[in-house]
Parts: sequence; C-alpha cells; structure tokens
Amino acid sequence: MANKPSIPKGTRDFSPVEMAKRNYIFNTIRSVYSLYGYRQIETPAMENLSTLMGKYGEEGDKLLFKILNSGDFLAKTTPEEIAERNLGRITSHLCEKGLRYDLTVPFARYVVQHRDEIQLPFKRYQIQPVWRADRPQKGRYREFYQCDADVVGSESLLNEVELVQIIDTVFTHFDIAVAIKINNRKILSGIAEVIGAPDKIVDITVAIDKLDKIGLDNVNAELLAGGLSQEAVDKLQPILQLSGTNKEKLEQIALVLSESEIGEKGVEEVRYVLSILETLALHNRVELDLTLARGLNYYTGCIFEVKAVDVEIGSIAGGGRYDNLTGIFGMPGISGVGISFGADRIYDVLNQLDLYPKGNISVAKLFFVNFGEREAAKCMEYAAQTRWAGIPTEVYPDAAKPKKQMSYANAKCIPFVALVGESELESGKITLKNMMSGEQRLVGIAELIDTVK
Repeated sequence: MANKPSIPKGTRDFSPVEMAKRNYIFNTIRSVYSLYGYRQIETPAMENLSTLMGKYGEEGDKLLFKILNSGDFLAKTTPEEIAERNLGRITSHLCEKGLRYDLTVPFARYVVQHRDEIQLPFKRYQIQPVWRADRPQKGRYREFYQCDADVVGSESLLNEVELVQIIDTVFTHFDIAVAIKINNRKILSGIAEVIGAPDKIVDITVAIDKLDKIGLDNVNAELLAGGLSQEAVDKLQPILQLSGTNKEKLEQIALVLSESEIGEKGVEEVRYVLSILETLALHNRVELDLTLARGLNYYTGCIFEVKAVDVEIGSIAGGGRYDNLTGIFGMPGISGVGISFGADRIYDVLNQLDLYPKGNISVAKLFFVNFGEREAAKCMEYAAQTRWAGIPTEVYPDAAKPKKQMSYANAKCIPFVALVGESELESGKITLKNMMSGEQRLVGIAELIDTVK
C-alpha cells in the first residue's frame, strides 16, 4: 500500500469552508486599508538573497528559506569547501534566491526600484504569504500570510496615529478585543545608554522582547550571557517592571532618560502619538509597554504589537518605523512606517471565539434540485437569471435521489433550495424552501430572486 501523502510541518491545507473564513479576514483588512487611502501592490514570492540577507538580524537570517540554484547547483563549490563544512560560503555558492521572510524588505526594494514611478508619500498595502524556517508550534507556522500597510516618504507621527487607528478599526470589525502595545526604539537605545551598555542595544532588545515568553529570570540570564555586566542588568530591572497608566509610565521613564538625548526624543514621540490617540475614541486600549522591543533590526522609532485579550496566542499584528531601510538599497533619507496583520493567527483567534459571520461560510445561497433532463434544463435557465441577479447558485449535475441532493445542500449550509418538478414546469413556478425555517412556498422567478437576496 502506498504511503499516505503529507505536507511539510508548519504548513496547512485549507478546505472551502476554511477559505471562506480566510477570505473574510483578507477582505475585511483590505476594505479598511482602502478606507485610509492605501493602494495594493504585489512582489514575487522569491527575492535575491542579497536583498534579504542582513536585514533581519542574525536570528532572522537563520530563518530564511534558501532556494537551490537551477541545474548543477554544486558547480561553484569546491570539494575542499564541502569537506570544511563552511556553511556560509557553501550556501552563497548554492543559493542566489530565497523565499521572502516578510513583506517590508521587498517593499523597500520595490520603492527603490520604482522610485521614478511612485508619488511620495507612498501608501501601499500588500496581502501575500511569507516563509520562515522556524520551529512549528501553536500559532507559529512556516508558511503564513501577512497583511501589510506601509507609508514611506513622510516623517510625520500622524502616520503612526493613523496606523493605530487602522489596527483598532480592523479588530473592531472582527469583534476581537485587543491590547495595542506601543514603545519606541529610541527609548530602548536611551535605556542601553543610561545603564552603560550602548553597544549592547541589539542583545538587550532581542532578550527583553522575549519577556512574555520566557520570564524575567531567563531574560536576565540571556542578558548576562550576551555580555552585559551584572551592574547593567541590575539597573535594567526597575525599567522592565515599570507599572501604572501610560502617562505615569512616561513620566517615570522620562526621569530615567533625562540625560539621554535619544531617549528623550523617543519619549516625546510616544507622548505625541498617545496624546492624539486619546482624542479619537478608539474601541481598544493602547498601552505603553517599555519591554516591547520587536527583534527586527530595522525599526528606529515607534514600534507596535497587538495581543488578543481573550485568547492565549502570540502577537496578531505589529509594526513600526524604519527610517533607514531604503538606504540599504541606495536610496537614503526615505523614512517609512508600517504595520502587519498576522492573518493565520487572526484566523485561529476567530475560530476559538466563534466570531465568523454565520452567513459567510457558504458560497452558494441557492441550490436547484435535479429531477431529470427536462427539469434540469429549466433549472439552468432559472440559475442563469439568479446569477445575473448576483445570487451564488448551484444546480446539482445528476438526477440523484432527492434525499441525497438535499443532504448535499444541507452539508454545504446552502440557505435556500429550489425544486422544479413536473407540476412546477406546468405552472411556470418554483417551490422555494428555506433550509433554516423549513418553510416552503410556490413562487415565480422574480419573487424567488427578491426572497433570496
């Protein structure tokens, strides 16, 4: 017996019902992006490794899926290199391309490559899959969709405000209660400065970004292992444990960073964003979280992360400002800020909370039972009219037993079933059955369309 086929760990198949749910997510996010004036682009699934490498930090580079060169991919390697197991050098010979890790770096490449075609500030959104060679676990996949919105060519903090509004609007539409966490990489740089470890900013941010996952003791151990002194780690403790309202935390951290110019600038940026947001009557709370670091190296200003309040799962959206990203591709001086929704995690949250609209699952809204050749021909005529009227309609292809056909319609959650038998052919009418209430009545095609719509 042949082995049952399988798919790689960290990937998933999606059934028609699941795809209806996913499309509900994508369409909701897409509609909100459009409300705020963002326009859609797409980029290739694979990019040159030279585009991707070095943009996500050392940990991120390890998670890039690399694509073997076509043909004789060993042609550029030597037996000595293989024997030495110099993976870095071997990989550079074997692979010139990789699957995209996120949508932001490809977007930066897009902006630089198409600089003469776009109008700044440029607001774009992008809904496509990304790939990471991560260890699969609950809520973490190797292939997943991101739903990004970015604006480049403007340094105004009103962009940050607008992105928080977008986050709030999207999750309000989903009816998911969330906490929108905000911090600033300048504050983190200031913290590294005042504890006497400015050269350890990357180690500090990578470690404290794991605080929710591994706890304070393990974060401290990682900081020490990363080369911080015990004195520096001790100075960091009260900062990691700050509490109170957003205003109280800002006042406390402002005192701590009073001698750090970059730290003070970060405080002022966050204070401005929060002050505007307070006037906008958001549906979800915005929380200043000084332990929020986000591990990606390219963030330089405000950073965001979104957690579901009622479900234990990782972040379901995040983002931040990245002033220098396009400079890596030869276009300095272009500031950008963006957010990304994790569609696969949102899918899991909506499933756990059972928040999908009930009418969103079925594709067809009307189903014609097939009683035979003459009847089926008339059903096809009616179905053409209902489809022109915008009603998703199915006609069963075979003259199977009515019970089997009705079971098919019921299994697909089709709300209306139309029956056209001999008597209906003679009268020019249709028996329309409401599958929810069980009520059925004789109607003409115009009345059928009005009822189903």
